[in-house]
Amino acid sequence: MRYLTAGESHGPQLTAIIEGLPSQLPLGQGDINPWLRKRQGGYGRGRRMVIETDEAQVMSGVRAGRTTGAPVTLVIENKDHRNWTGIMSPEPGGEPRKKALTDARPGHADLTGGIKYRHKDLRDVLERASARETAARVAVGSVALKLLSELGVEGANYVASLGGIETRQPFSWDQLDAIEDSDLRTPDGDAAAQMRGRIDQAKKDGDTLGGILEVRFRGLPVGLGSYVHWDRKLDGRIAQACLSVQAMKGVEIGRAFENAVKPGSGVHDPVYYRGDTYARDTNSAGGLEAGMTNGEELIVRVAMKPIATLMKPLPTVNVVTHEAADAARERSDTTAVPAAGVILQCVIGWVLAEAVLEKFGGDTLPELQERVAAARAYARDY
Repeated sequence: MRYLTAGESHGPQLTAIIEGLPSQLPLGQGDINPWLRKRQGGYGRGRRMVIETDEAQVMSGVRAGRTTGAPVTLVIENKDHRNWTGIMSPEPGGEPRKKALTDARPGHADLTGGIKYRHKDLRDVLERASARETAARVAVGSVALKLLSELGVEGANYVASLGGIETRQPFSWDQLDAIEDSDLRTPDGDAAAQMRGRIDQAKKDGDTLGGILEVRFRGLPVGLGSYVHWDRKLDGRIAQACLSVQAMKGVEIGRAFENAVKPGSGVHDPVYYRGDTYARDTNSAGGLEAGMTNGEELIVRVAMKPIATLMKPLPTVNVVTHEAADAARERSDTTAVPAAGVILQCVIGWVLAEAVLEKFGGDTLPELQERVAAARAYARDY
């Protein structure tokens, strides 16, 4: 299974093509668009979220509400493109175009991307480097999450901390409704109030805030991934997917950084045999051992840096004149931490769905379901 996305932040649309989905998977806009709406939400978002109302159109690969086995094409219209048609036109001429960017923004792809691809108008870099691209990946990931749900796998995400304020309530699957109802994706009302205050102050200061996201999955079969070669280890693949999301700078499985300062006796999870099956009372490994799922909850924590576009811009250099300048300002958010958890659940969900199909194969959903059920029975009886 694989996918490609295409499109720019202010281009006419974002496009995604998914190849390798089994047939007979129930799929419609109702499985995709709620995830796109969640991606746009969260306290601290900017005006672009008001302009866009993201909806994916299913253009191929689905008929009568079920996948056919052919490639699935998804299209998301950029409604703001109507204001950028001349600026973003692929036709030659009209240069230098309006809204040309020559003052490189620190923390963005602008300067390095301009050097790499030999662009002096850095809009040719930022339009694809923009986090707007994640809308397409959320659409793709929502399809993967639908596939996982048909196999009895459930996911969740929440904000573990934002701007240095931590969610103090331990995660519980019983809190999912509270997380979904929160504009900061935290069940901790006191922490949410403090987070809003910090976001408001950062907005007044022209600054931005980052945080830590936690994503969980339960119901995964044992043995996704492999220990036999570096590029088949699932923890490495999950980390790569997370770090490919704009502004993500660190990944840990479980409480890896806390565990790093403890002795092994306080970290590793003892294994027991109870009720004719294997059991663990702890999950310090975060659901992964030696690059494979072990049947426990998968726990992934990801650090997001503050968004690099500041309303009080940092010093930089104009790439045409080489003179000192203030960094250019594009429309941006004070924070996108709550939305980032939604994006991360989708990109991790894709990696997991890919690993499921690698292990179990099958051209149709019923074949896949039968094989996963047989594998779960074998793991119980082993």
